[in-house]
Amino acid sequence: MKHWLPALFAVFYALTAAAQQPDSTYRFTRQDTLRGGLRPERTSYDVTFYDLNLSVNPATRTIDGSNTIRYRVKEPFRRMQIDLFDNMQIAAITQNGQKLTFKRDGNAVFVDMKEAQPVGQLREVKVTYSGSPQVAKNPPWDGGFLWRQDPSGKSWVTVTCQGTGASLWWPCKDHLSDEPDSMRITCRVPNGLTCVSNGTLQSKRPARTAGQTEFIWYVRYPINIYNVTLNIANYAYFKDEYRSLDRQTLALNYYVLPQNLEKANVHFEQVKAMLDCYEKYFGKFPFWRDGYKLVETPYWGMEHQTAIAYGNNYRNTPFGFDFIIIHESGHEYFGNSLSAGDSGEMWIHEAFATYAEALYMECTHSIPKAIEYLNMQRKLIKNQHPMLGPLGVNYQHRDTDIYYKGSWMLHTLRHAVDNDNLWFKALKALATEKKLSIVNTDEVIDFLELKTQVDLQSIADQYLKYTGIPVLEYKVLAKNDKQWEIRHRWVADTKGFNLPVKVRFGFGEWQTIYPKTEWSATNVKFSSGWLNFNTDYGLFTIRQVRLE
Repeated sequence: MKHWLPALFAVFYALTAAAQQPDSTYRFTRQDTLRGGLRPERTSYDVTFYDLNLSVNPATRTIDGSNTIRYRVKEPFRRMQIDLFDNMQIAAITQNGQKLTFKRDGNAVFVDMKEAQPVGQLREVKVTYSGSPQVAKNPPWDGGFLWRQDPSGKSWVTVTCQGTGASLWWPCKDHLSDEPDSMRITCRVPNGLTCVSNGTLQSKRPARTAGQTEFIWYVRYPINIYNVTLNIANYAYFKDEYRSLDRQTLALNYYVLPQNLEKANVHFEQVKAMLDCYEKYFGKFPFWRDGYKLVETPYWGMEHQTAIAYGNNYRNTPFGFDFIIIHESGHEYFGNSLSAGDSGEMWIHEAFATYAEALYMECTHSIPKAIEYLNMQRKLIKNQHPMLGPLGVNYQHRDTDIYYKGSWMLHTLRHAVDNDNLWFKALKALATEKKLSIVNTDEVIDFLELKTQVDLQSIADQYLKYTGIPVLEYKVLAKNDKQWEIRHRWVADTKGFNLPVKVRFGFGEWQTIYPKTEWSATNVKFSSGWLNFNTDYGLFTIRQVRLE
């Protein structure tokens, strides 16, 4: 039982690695460029609203419907790019009731407008489509629909698309840089099933087609397109509420399989303690009006905005919490609210959400317990690929370092600041001041520097842009029985790497040294015992070198 959590993480890494193509064989294709790049056919318009309206037929494993894309014209254009996988059939694309001509280039669809699109105007195009969407072989690590049955034999349909792309099942501008301000999702399913999507449920009613029920969900906030989801099953529903520090009430909504209703009532109680901790560190839940949801799924989990996929079988780690609930809910703040604008910068989503797990341990237990948890994460760092990937090419990360190394990078930055009051104020300001916005790597690091007034760029660059872990080289020179001299330097890829480190002899008091990339020296109080470096506070290795 003691080794259960590392084993769980090891499985997570193995499955992730299996789902991704090795770096040495990966080549960016034209489709990667069309999906990941920004050209005038995409940048000339800004999506303000999606109206996704579809029917889901589990018996035939098909979907059909439409998506109306409302957009504001940023630059004059006569041609626009919409994305939809080429195995999905487009019946028509219309504007103002008139059919538009379009041409496919793989999964990209180029639409020719009949008239000029004047700057500043709001326009709409409607895409009517149908097909059998790609099936997910290993969700959530690859994208597609999952057509399953629950233990009673009723249909259980879900979809994941992070990385693979939302356009595998609905037409959209499939790029992280553009989120709609709001969205409506209308879903029709066979009678007896419930369709759970993002946002709040506006209505449930008989559909026009006999034998179907229609569910209409409304998202009041910007939403990442890969966060848009459908969960269809014979769900049992129960609700709860969370009160914030200012006594406002947040709706907690839970959709689970009927046989799990009793255990879910008990297990999901940890959500309120988690929200307490996250409010302390990151501010109030960012999608307050849409509420918080957990939805049971046949796969492990995914951070679908306000409809978090939960499939961890109601298990807690030996640390006493459910890993999926804590991690995926962390994404509501980092990934869903504060979002990266390019797939190469997904460390912003995963590093902060994984670090949130350790902060949850600190909040509910203690700093030593959080360090124990972090050291468990540390064992899974691979140092094989940079955390910051190439931009504009639909880059998919090759390993899980954006999780565990990312978590340790943030933990290291905290101790580089060496002032918890400053660090946590900066972290909370990042989550609240950048709420509901799209950011990039430089913006995040610059913001933390501004709020802490500490130079963090060279430290962050080492972990983000290079695979190697910095090495602290040192020599010790005995001066007298009260002071010893430590000579030290960093061996790192970034010029000016300057991470402070705490040292002590034996069980004496901790003292801080300030190594640079050139040799320098610090006098340290001597007491009996070996020289110790506090590696619990930073991601680095140590190498003693001989005195010259």
